[in-house]
This record gives sequence, C-alpha cells and structure tokens, in this order.
Amino acid sequence: MTSFVPGASSSNNNELDVAELFGTYELSSDEEVTVIVEMNEPSLVEAKQTGKSQTKSSLERVRNNVVSEVHSAAPNSSVNREYDYVFSGFSVTLPQTEITALLNVDGVKAVYPDVEYQIDAMEFQEVDPDSFSPSMMESGPFIGADRAWNELGITGKGVTVAIIDTGTDYTHPDLAHAFGDYKGWDFVDNNDDPQETPPGDPRGGSTTHGTHVAGTVAADGTEVKGVAPDATLLAYRVLGPGGSGTTENVVAGIERAVQDGADVMNLSLGNSLNNPDWATSIALDWAMAEGVVAVTSNGNSGPNNWTVGSPGTSREAISVGATRLPYNVFNAEIFTSEGVDYPSAKVMGFPNEDDLLALSEGEFEFAYAGLGYPQDFEGQDFEGKIALISRGDFAFVDKAINAKNAGAAGTIIYNNVAGEHPDVPGMAIPSIKTTLADGQKLLDELEKGNNTVSFDITLVGEVGETVADFSSRGPVMNTWMIKPDVSAPGVNILSTIPTHNPSNPHGYGASQGTSMAAPHVAGAAALLLEKNPDWSVEKVKAALMNTAEEMINPATGKPYPLNTQGAGSIRVVDSLTVETLAFPGSHSFGSFLKENGRQVERQHFEITNLSDERKRYSIDVTFHDENAANGINVSTSSNLQIQPGKTQKVNMNVQVDTRNLERGYYEASITLTHGSEVITVPAILFVGEPDYPRVTGASLSGSGGNYTVSSTLPGGADVLRYDMFHLTPAGGVGGLIGNIHVTEKVPAPGHSFSWDGTVNGNQLANRQYVLGVYAEKGGLPTQRYYLVTKR
Repeated sequence: MTSFVPGASSSNNNELDVAELFGTYELSSDEEVTVIVEMNEPSLVEAKQTGKSQTKSSLERVRNNVVSEVHSAAPNSSVNREYDYVFSGFSVTLPQTEITALLNVDGVKAVYPDVEYQIDAMEFQEVDPDSFSPSMMESGPFIGADRAWNELGITGKGVTVAIIDTGTDYTHPDLAHAFGDYKGWDFVDNNDDPQETPPGDPRGGSTTHGTHVAGTVAADGTEVKGVAPDATLLAYRVLGPGGSGTTENVVAGIERAVQDGADVMNLSLGNSLNNPDWATSIALDWAMAEGVVAVTSNGNSGPNNWTVGSPGTSREAISVGATRLPYNVFNAEIFTSEGVDYPSAKVMGFPNEDDLLALSEGEFEFAYAGLGYPQDFEGQDFEGKIALISRGDFAFVDKAINAKNAGAAGTIIYNNVAGEHPDVPGMAIPSIKTTLADGQKLLDELEKGNNTVSFDITLVGEVGETVADFSSRGPVMNTWMIKPDVSAPGVNILSTIPTHNPSNPHGYGASQGTSMAAPHVAGAAALLLEKNPDWSVEKVKAALMNTAEEMINPATGKPYPLNTQGAGSIRVVDSLTVETLAFPGSHSFGSFLKENGRQVERQHFEITNLSDERKRYSIDVTFHDENAANGINVSTSSNLQIQPGKTQKVNMNVQVDTRNLERGYYEASITLTHGSEVITVPAILFVGEPDYPRVTGASLSGSGGNYTVSSTLPGGADVLRYDMFHLTPAGGVGGLIGNIHVTEKVPAPGHSFSWDGTVNGNQLANRQYVLGVYAEKGGLPTQRYYLVTKR
C-alpha cells in the first residue's frame, strides 16, 4: 500500500523517521513515473529569509550527495531538473517499485507526484476586429485601469511581469513593445524561444492561451490595451502542445522568473489538487518571500466549495476568481405552431443586444444542424435561418461560429442530457438554449414540416457584476484559508492571440475562465509597483484586497460568500490611492472541534497609515450569522491611533464555545474606520470538522488477479469502505455486487490496498464496473463513484 508516511521525527522509537510521500502509486509496477523530491536542505531563498547560512555551491554539494544516494537506493532512476532558488530538490524518473526507496534516503524531506497542469480557460472564440463587441472591451475600464493611465499617469512602466504559461507570441504587434532581446525561456523544448506551440506541431494542438494572458496584462494596440500597457514582459513556456504540462516544468518556470528579476508573475494554470503543500505552491510561497508578486488563477471547477486547486492553494500568492461584468437580462419565448410551447427557452448568449432583439422582428425558417460541425451545415441553405443544434462534443461558441459562417441568423442549442446548460456570453450570433425535452419538440416540428419559428425577446432588467458559476471556490484544505483572495473580470475577455495561424491572422480572441481574471490582477499589481517601487508583496496584496468591492448575488440579494468572491472585485484606482493598509488581507481562525468545548485562538494583523496625518481607527469584528453571538467573541483594540507612515500590530483573541454553536462555517468582517475611510478584512472559522469532500479521487490498476485500489483522502477518514457496483448500459451506477474492503482510522492524504479481483469469493469478469468509495470523518460522510476497468 502507499500514499503517505508520517515524516516528523519523534521520541517514539517505534516511529520511522522517513520522508513524506504524497500522491498515489502502483508500487508493484515497473512502469516509470516522474516525481518531485524536496530536500531537507533549505532553498537559497528559504535560507535567506530564515537567517540560515546557505550558498549555491554548498546547496549543490548537498544535492549531489542526495542524488548519489538516490541512485544507489533506486538504481533505475534518472534525474531530470534540479531546483535550488525557491524550491530545494529535483525531479526524478524511476519505476514505481523504487519510489519507497526514496523515503529512506538521508536528506529527502518529501516526494510529490509530477501532476499535470492545464490552462484555466474555458470557451474560446477567435474574433476579427470587425466583430468586436463593446462588452469585450470593457474589462480594463471597468476595474479602473484607464483612469490609472489618464488621471494618475500610471501605466506599469519599469515593472517586469513574467507570464508562466503556454508561451507568448512576442511578435504580435500589440505585444512586441513589451519584450526586449531576452524573451524568457522555453521549458518544453529547452531553448530561449518561448513562442506558443504553432499549428501543425505533430505532438499536439497549437496554443493561444499565454498570448491571451499577456495581452490582458500589457497589450498596447489600437484594438486591445492591457491593464499595464507599458509593463515589460517575460515569457516562460511550461505548458506545451494542447496547453498541458507538468509540475517539474512549472516549478522550473517559477524559479527562472524569480532569478531573471521579474517583479510580478502570472500563472493562469492549475490542477484539481486542493492542498497548500504541493511543490508548486511551496515554490510560489518562497517566490513571494523573495519579493515577487505571484498571481494565480483559482480554477474553473465551481460553483461548489473546496474546488480551488494548486497553485491557487498557495498560502502567500494572490489567487483570483472570475467575474462577469454587469449585463442586461432578457427573457426568450419560442413559437412554432399552435399548442406547442417551450417553457425552458432562455437566452444563452449573443454578440450584442441589437442582434438579439432583432430576433423578435419576424419569422425565421429553422433547420437541424446536428452537433454543429462545419459538415453539418453542408448541403443545406442556412442563410438568414435559425440553426437547431444539439449540445455535445465541442464548445458552444464553436457551434455558434460554425452557424454564423453558414449564414445563420441565430441558433437554438438544446441540451443532450436532462437539465439546463450554462449561459455563454459573447456568442458569435444570438443563441437560445432549451432542455433536451424542448429540443425534441422542435425536432418533432421539423418532422411534421413545421419549419418556421418566431421569438419574443424582452428585457427583464440589469444585473451588476457577478461571480462566474465556473469560478472555483475555497477554502483551502488544512489551512482553511479563504480563496480566492480577490476576483476580477473573466467572462468574454478580448485579448491578443498568436498571428501565425493562417486561419486567424487577425490575432484576437475572446475567452473566459479564471485564466482571464488573473492577468487583470497581475496588471494591477504592476501599476501598484510602478507607483510604489519599494512596497513589499504583502502591501501589494493588501492594497488589492482592502479596496476590492463586495459583490451581491442577484439570486439572493445578499453578498456572495467569502470563499466565492474573496475580498471582492479589484478596483485599480482605489488601490493606487489607498491611505490605509491592513494585512494580511484575510483571516482564517481555523477549525474548532465540537468535543473541545471552549477554545481560544490568538492572531494578529497590522495596520499601516500611508497618509501624512495621524489617524485614529475604530475596529469592529462582526460575524454575519447572528447565531454566532451565542458562542463566538473576538476581543481586540476598539480604538487605535497611528502616526503618519507608521505600522502598528493589533492582537485578536478569538474565543469560541462550540457547545452553544451549530456545526458549520462562520463568516466575519473586521472593519477599520477613520472618518469616511472604511477598510474591511474578511475572516472565517469552522465549528466542528469542516465539510470538505472526504474523497476526491480513486482508481483501480493492475491485471490478472493482482490489483491495487487507491483513493485520495484530503483529511483522512474515521471509516473507509469500498464497494463494487455494476455499470448500467447508460453509464450509471447499477446494482451492488458487494464490498471489497473496509478499514478505519486512515491518515491523510490517501489509502491503497491490494485486491485479488473477487467479491464474496467470486472472481469478477474483466469489464468495466463502478467503484463506490465511502469515507466518513468527524461524523460527516462522502460517497463518490468512479468508473474502473478490471483487466
């Protein structure tokens, strides 16, 4: 079995003093994998920050000794990349049978999996300048970037931003100004040309993502202007063909960016691992300690809590959620023939309101276009018609683009499963969505020869800035930190893309995702550093968080939860003109177990008076749930006087009596007031075991009666059970076959066991099954189902 071995030294002579092992592996397999080894010897930055004596040559000597011992313990291993600046260790490829040998090597602190990282972008639409819609151009002005340039004269000049991504098209006319002779580094092909993957690369699809991110930071063109148009850019290609890469390249990119003198770095990438102690998150923490503002996307796995992934889980980096700019809400009705109604019809997306409202002006013919592939439009005349399209296979925006290219005036896209599919702002032509049932009605109408359709599109009202449903939510497991830290526009964002694609020489595209939100914040950080070149990373982060604007959920009329929006949506000019900073910009008071009764947590924060006058602040801590008063009391200074340019520490005693409180998640606001100046710092705490998912992954590997079943358990489990189910023809969970394993008191972060392929003594046939994993911790259960194949 594998997953985790406690690594702390202990006075208990029966406890092994070995390294920690993170991840799940098939330890009986000779198949090679790559892992990241962290050494006990501190990195150069960690040593400097903690007052330890360390040089590059001395660290290299230690690493060489550790590598030599690794080769002895794991004779089939080969070292790939070596790290010393913000992470101390190396990546190594070896058979899985040799992984446990690494844990006993003197000097090894931990072993992490070399997990895959993907770009944090979703729908993507190529756009030519003639098709730009005003909504695509509004994100920079909405957060106040244009006012920073025009009123304050701050444009990011003299600040270097590293784009750690798929590479960047540094030849793009809107970006070329931002690059010097040294462009950065390509860690995929190991050369000094960090260009995007071009079309036709035999290893996989071409990429555009890094160029889009770079444009949001620093484009300076007629069509697109980034948040910090005069900033300098460096590009680090860590994600290759198709937009994917691995930990070993991401960590290398972080190290190189810090060493190359970046002031800010943007990482619009991630994975699903909600853990603060993975190699990338550790590297970012030390990059921040070295004075580089690290900005990461929070992920696109929302809207549920606990969906933030690494490196957005970093303790120190600024993690960014995505918002949608204010928009008008429209109702849609569809009419075909008497007695047939379509109650599920809703507006899905549109390029502009005039085109959408034009659907109400007459009757249209409509025709079926299958899944909306280009070939689905061949042999039919769609000019001026409505294309009826099924959801499935590829992106909604591409279906609309194909319909537009065929001459269609609009689309109706119906779901291919029960339920409703998402809104997609910025569709190439007006698009209405329906359920599968209503889509079938439309197909029936065509079958009967009723091929005309009309619409009634009506304006319902305006909605303010909202959090995108896809934006991942916090908190972070184990640290219970609020994530995201802040939010920024991430829906229908227009920016630069490579110009080397013959099919789209214009070099512009609209996309959405937290990938698009993060570079707005990276650009804002560049503006802050131009104005305040001596500021610490803590001050930059605090300025962005302290001045963020709280967003209201239109569905409830109340503020979004803190783990949905963070401190709120950034406001550039407010951050540049702020007179008071409170940091850290958020607090987690932790978890208070019910069985412990009365408990006390002590924390502090600091307040800096940036003005040239003495200020007296009143301080108030208010919990949003009125029931919190039954058992939570935070005592701190009620009034504080701070001289100009000075910083003062404020202590907080958090007293929690869990006997008088319901289990759950409690939010609070720490408010500092000086006259009309108000700074709000978000805070959270948990009563009882937090309600994170007890199981976040499981797998079955092996063959021929020798199998390994593994699962990921972020907080461990009091009770853990594995059951095997039949797979239904529709791909669902069928009848229970039987239990294959039960255990108790399982430590984090996972569990594995050997299985002989039998249930109740009977050998299962080789085919697909459903593995059910039940884990319970602190009285809170999670049941998850995973498709597995028995070979």
